[in-house]
Amino acid sequence: MTAPARTTTQRVADTLHRLEHDVDAWVATASPQGEPCMVPLSFLWDGATLLFSTAPGNPTARNLAVNGRARVGVGPTRDVVLIECAVESLPAAGMAPDVVDAFAAKTGFRPGPKYVYLRMTPLWVQAWREVNELAERELPQPLA
Repeated sequence: MTAPARTTTQRVADTLHRLEHDVDAWVATASPQGEPCMVPLSFLWDGATLLFSTAPGNPTARNLAVNGRARVGVGPTRDVVLIECAVESLPAAGMAPDVVDAFAAKTGFRPGPKYVYLRMTPLWVQAWREVNELAERELPQPLA
């Protein structure tokens, strides 16, 4: 039996909890030729943006350098958070030490100086568990 649909207020609270406590997400990008790329990456949520890190030469970083947009999926398929993001690429060498420390503490990974950080700002956020939440899946922005 399907649980009753959550209110928007509850879905926002559940989404914020997932962003604060989950460690990994699926990041989807596309090349300039339209070839899709989707990879799992660890992230830090700062209350307004998602921060990821990866090697600058991999397809995700290259795709984002060209088009600056990504779609991020957090959670299992029956409790999904889907986020469309604008992306800014930042060199690891220029990151503030407190941000690097927070990222490492959350993800268990400290990127080297040749890595890039990808700061992703949500443009829209959707969250749903079952079909009864699909009609109201778009969440108000900003989330906090």
